[in-house]
Amino acid sequence: MSFKVFSLIIVILLLGFAVDIVIGDTLIFGRGGDSVGLDPAHEEDGESFKVCENIYDTLVQYAEDSTEIQPALAESWETSADGLIWKFHLRRGVKFHDDTDFNAEAVLFSLNRQHQSQHPFHKVGGPYIYWTDSGLAEVVDQISAEDTYTVRIVLKSSYAPFIYALAMPPFSIVSPTAARKWREDFTNHPVGTGAFKFVRWDRNDKVVLQANQDYWAGRPKIDQLIFRSIPDNSVRLLELQNGSIQAMEFPNPDDLVIIRRDPNLQVIEQPGMNVGYLAMNFDKPPFDNHQIRLAINHAINKNDIIDQLYQGMGVPAKNPIPPTMWSYDETTTDYSYDPELSKKLLTAAGYANGFETELWALPVPRPYIPDGNALAVAIQSDLRRVGIETKIVTYDWGTYLEKTKNGDHTMAMLGWSADFADPDNFFYYLLSKNSARKPAGNIAFYRSEEMQEILDQARSTTDLAIRTKLYKRAQSLFNRDLPWVPLAHAKQMLIIHKSVKNVKLHSTTFKYFRRIFLG
Repeated sequence: MSFKVFSLIIVILLLGFAVDIVIGDTLIFGRGGDSVGLDPAHEEDGESFKVCENIYDTLVQYAEDSTEIQPALAESWETSADGLIWKFHLRRGVKFHDDTDFNAEAVLFSLNRQHQSQHPFHKVGGPYIYWTDSGLAEVVDQISAEDTYTVRIVLKSSYAPFIYALAMPPFSIVSPTAARKWREDFTNHPVGTGAFKFVRWDRNDKVVLQANQDYWAGRPKIDQLIFRSIPDNSVRLLELQNGSIQAMEFPNPDDLVIIRRDPNLQVIEQPGMNVGYLAMNFDKPPFDNHQIRLAINHAINKNDIIDQLYQGMGVPAKNPIPPTMWSYDETTTDYSYDPELSKKLLTAAGYANGFETELWALPVPRPYIPDGNALAVAIQSDLRRVGIETKIVTYDWGTYLEKTKNGDHTMAMLGWSADFADPDNFFYYLLSKNSARKPAGNIAFYRSEEMQEILDQARSTTDLAIRTKLYKRAQSLFNRDLPWVPLAHAKQMLIIHKSVKNVKLHSTTFKYFRRIFLG
């Protein structure tokens, strides 16, 4: 075979590949990292949920422009006066992407595999982290079907955020047929009822989805949705500028001036419901010492970090919940940047000459931390000034999450974006004693009986005034015990090509892809 013939064959194959990937109106979305998995019940990271929200549906969902709960796979629902019995009336005529029927049996499979320890799939695919850390594992008593299209959920005790929790991606309804077929590998062959069907996943490169022609809420406006993993923020912007992608998130703050001047690009932004933080592991001395944690809070120059690394994209954090969240305590006084006081605290704690430790850096850009490595370098420099020498450590995204939730770190940066608009979603997963059980959401491994009591009380009442007082007490306790250095609340930001229309950001969901069109 001649070189020319061989080259022609390669070109034809590549063209065929391109046709397979880009069909009709295709939106290619550039993101900072790959998904960990696509079985929503087992996942806990935003990159996984970002894709899952477009493949699956939940029983209820958020309104397009607010955090008001609306029908999704459940057309309606009612609850008993005491809030313990919930009855969901399911949408009829809905099909999973494998053409099997959505019904009560599918709801029971999806939720009871998480809830019932004796369920045949309870130990298939890994732990159900959100079911435990959201509190549903403790509060749900029984999930049963009254008939083919009616599901009854009985709670053991009143749980204020219950209906909002059900809108979270981990409680999506999956195809029982597909899950039984693929078992542990269902995470690579996801099947839901959502606006887009799964086509394929090339790890660390792209996830390809296509429009669900028979979607119950109406066919998406685009034919295909591709999530491309492009870890470098600058490279991602170049790809957007040359037309290889049509939308991206997490720009470098330094690039915003260039972006705003580009007539082909548009910045979509709104206040973010998130927090970025540096967790100190209570199980790893000397971080079990309050004076050490206080010294580190005084050693880090948050205002400088916000100015240099966020450049208008964030505000300094002083509480574990964002200012946009109800019950946020404006009266909290943040710990000042005071290196001299930090040194005195270290001396009082028996570390006059400082100490050596590790600083774990976020490996992918996130809404709350746009550049983990740059942030690590800044924190490393601040800590060095007070005598704390740090070695920066990082891993790929999936390994980083696995290691931090199992407590392998000393200090590690992480963050949280709201799954639902309730302080419980931040406090319970990130700071409760129950969530310090490995694999932990509470990666500070902060275990406070006082905090746990406050959080349990806040869950058990629906009185908003009482809950607000309790969460303000929780913020006060957090600022006394200092399990973290709360760093920043970042703006939610998307950069799109001018051809991308009808983009409406939402503080808790990525389901807006189904409304986007190209023009």
